[in-house]
This record gives sequence, structure tokens and C-alpha cells, in this order.
Amino acid sequence: MISDLAQSDPARYGIDGRTASQIAASVEGAVTAGTLAAGDRLPSVRRLAEALAVSPATVASAFRTLRQRGVLVTRERSGARISGRPPLAFRPEPHVPSGAVDLASGNPDPALLPRLSPALARIEPSGLLYGDHAIDPRLRAQAEASLSASGVPASHIAVVGGAMDGVERVLGAHLQPGDQVLVEDPGYHAVLDLVRAMALVPRPVPLDAEGALPDALARALTPQARALVLTPRAQNPGGSAVTAERAIALREVMQRADGVLVVEDDHAGGVAGAPHHPVAPAAGRWAVIRSVGKSLGPDLRLAVLAADAETAGRIEGRQRLGTGWVSHLLQRMVATLWEDPQVRARVQAASEAYGQRRAALLSALVAQGITAQGASGLNVWIPVREEETVVTGLLGRGWAVRAGERFRLDSPAAVRVTTSALTAADATRFAADLAAVLHASHGRTHPA
Repeated sequence: MISDLAQSDPARYGIDGRTASQIAASVEGAVTAGTLAAGDRLPSVRRLAEALAVSPATVASAFRTLRQRGVLVTRERSGARISGRPPLAFRPEPHVPSGAVDLASGNPDPALLPRLSPALARIEPSGLLYGDHAIDPRLRAQAEASLSASGVPASHIAVVGGAMDGVERVLGAHLQPGDQVLVEDPGYHAVLDLVRAMALVPRPVPLDAEGALPDALARALTPQARALVLTPRAQNPGGSAVTAERAIALREVMQRADGVLVVEDDHAGGVAGAPHHPVAPAAGRWAVIRSVGKSLGPDLRLAVLAADAETAGRIEGRQRLGTGWVSHLLQRMVATLWEDPQVRARVQAASEAYGQRRAALLSALVAQGITAQGASGLNVWIPVREEETVVTGLLGRGWAVRAGERFRLDSPAAVRVTTSALTAADATRFAADLAAVLHASHGRTHPA
């Protein structure tokens, strides 16, 4: 149960210290220990200062540090609260017990990924030195061609260490702690975690099978909103894919939102099972990030990023101060794979296989009277009444799926099922088992 510390003794919850750093550390320690939970409201700056016998400026400094670390969020009229997902410790993915069919991980099917050894054998050491160009020319040419084919302007390109590295770098290039970021709801849990870890405030935008709802997006664009992060296809967890018509509608909304950054996370790329219809307006601040993890393999930590000139320049400049660049050995590896006709054919075959497997599950669920969503990508989103009951019930029947809680802000309960390695026969069995679990839980097969 969420507690309210505003009228309680802070010492009961482990909050103490004489300096700002000590107070901040005590709050972090209480969150890690579970004494403070997500949503707990802290005392006001003045009240906590009185309780600790320190100055209000000391407490204000501690709160500022906690907001920057993503531990606290501050809202008008409700004070400071513990973040919904405070980034204090690594949370491993849920364990899949031995013998259970893994429909929880979100991974691509290893059997459909291209073999890397032939490409490795053809790569020569780069001999890159400090001060050389950050982007391999072959990769740049391939990236420009790929992005331009989707209608994405590719005059300014950067290479980053995967999709989430790109999202973080783009948000960091423009936003300040406390800024609001519009996010899909349900949306990818890593994006939600990242936004809070950067001391930004997520604001949900509902979506359907064709992407974010334009009217809802327009309502969410308050003066405090500084960025929009969306997935144009293979949306995780719901599988939505932005259609050409929806992209036009969303673009029109964003064209009226002067100065709002638009970030498109095209994480699935060539295996999304749907075309990419860009949403970012031609003018203003924007970035499109296309990763190779789902199509070529998760260990190839690389994504190409197209953006407006200012955003691309800030990303490259900040990158030079930190990692410097993404290894040219990795860049040449990806370029070699992209140039290989056999690899391109294998990626296309994988995309088709993923589409067939996803469709097989959706069809099996319909036959059982179960509503689900999954227009593209590797996952299907199934509304339920009680997530943990369904997750536990399915695990008892040999299926591991993900509870939807980590993917949701305001959207209703659901479970996510990864279909990347699910055969048609298994889809039929799974749907029957899910129907049995739902019936046992609610006395009916339809969750709605």
C-alpha cells in the first residue's frame, strides 16, 4: 500500500542526514530497502527541514539531486513523490523456469538470425585513429539509402550503440530535468524507465493498432510537453504500426506543436512486418533511430540515427566527449551484412515468418473468443482482468508470458506474448490454455 509521509515522522522511513548528499542517500537507501515505495509522497521541503533540523535549502538541494537521478518526481499540488520506477538497481528480466515455453523475453528467434561468421571473415581491421571520421563510409551509404527509402531525410546521420542509446542521446541533447515527455501507453518499459531515470516526466498517449491517437496526442501537448517518443512499427508491447493515413494525421498535430522534439524508435527495422511511415515533421527537432538488433542479432549493439542538423550535431559532439564513436569493426560488420544479398533474403524470410507466427496466434485467440492486438512485430498484447493470475496460471500450464504492468501508465491490464518462435500448433494449444485460465479466473473465456 502506498503511504503518505507528509504527516508522518520521516525517521520512521529511514530519512535522515545533515547534508544534502546524506539526505539524498538516505532516501535512495529507503527506496532500495523497500521502506519507501513508488508513489509515496514525501514531506514538504520546509517540514522535512524542521524534522531533520537542517535548513530548507539543504533539503531542497537533496530533492533536486533525487529528481536529477530519477528517484523523485514533482507535480503541482501533490508535492514530491517517489518515482514509479526509481532507477536504483538493475532489475533482471523475469526468470523463465526450465521446461516452460519462453513467450516472455521479447527476443527474435535465433534460428532466423543470419550467420555472422562469413561476414566476420571478410572484415579487415579498420586502423582508425583519434580524430578520424566517426562513421564508416560504407555504413553511411547503406544507412542513407535505407532511411531515404522510407521517406526519412538522411542528410545528417549519426551511429549510436543501439536504439535505447539513441533515444537517451536525443532526449539528452534538448531536454532538462522536469520536462514532460509524451510516451505511448502501453509502451516499451525501457523507454518509461529511461525517461524517469533522466528526471523527465512521462505523460501517456493512448494508441490503437495504427499508432498513437491524434486527438489524444493533441490533448497531451500542453506547454510543459517538450518531446514525443513513439514507435512507428512493431510497437512494443502492442504491435501497432503507424499507417500512412495515421502518419499524416500525427504529423499535422506535431506541426502545430512548435519546438516539441519528435523521436521515432524504429527498433525492429527490416523484420517489423510493416512499412515505416515517418511521423516527424520536416522542420523542427526530430530524430529517427533504426536498430539492427532484431534483424541481425541483439549483440550487434548498433543503430543508425537520422536527425535535423542541430540534433545530429549535438549528439556527435557529446559522443566525442564520451565513447568517442561506435567501433568501426562493428560498423563494418553491419555494412557487410547489409550488402550481402543472402543476408537480405534471410531478413526478409524472417519478417515473413514472424508475421505468420503472429497471425497464427491472433487467429487461435479469435477462435477462443479472446481479444488481442498485434498488427506488426514480435509481440501480441492481450487484455486481461488480473495480470498476475493469468501469468501464474499459464506458467502452471508450461507457458511463460510477461505481465503488462511494467509497460503501462494509465492503460488497462494486459499480458504480452512474444510470438517470434511460436509455431502454429503451439499457438493453438496456447490459446486453449489461456481460455482455460481465463475461465477458471472469471468464469468466462473473454477477458472484457
